[in-house]
Amino acid sequence: MAGPTPHSEHFGDHKATYEGFVKGSIALTLWCLFILVALCSVGFGSTLPRFMAFAGVIVGTIVILIDLRSGAKAWPLSLGTLAVYGLLTAINVA
Repeated sequence: MAGPTPHSEHFGDHKATYEGFVKGSIALTLWCLFILVALCSVGFGSTLPRFMAFAGVIVGTIVILIDLRSGAKAWPLSLGTLAVYGLLTAINVA
């Protein structure tokens, strides 16, 4: 019968799982924010709202995947793109 294993033996696996969960949660949150801005564009936009919404979600998905693959901790490309997309939507709505 095998004895109990110490918790420190599996710490690397637990840490990798936790880091993957955090990265996935951040990516999903950013994607939801891109969709929220796209819905604001469609709901309140005056010129080309559907094109801006579709393009924003596609570009947002691509930059989120790029940030996921690069392993950046601060998500600079995704946050910058979201800020620019939000400003463009705000200009289009106003």
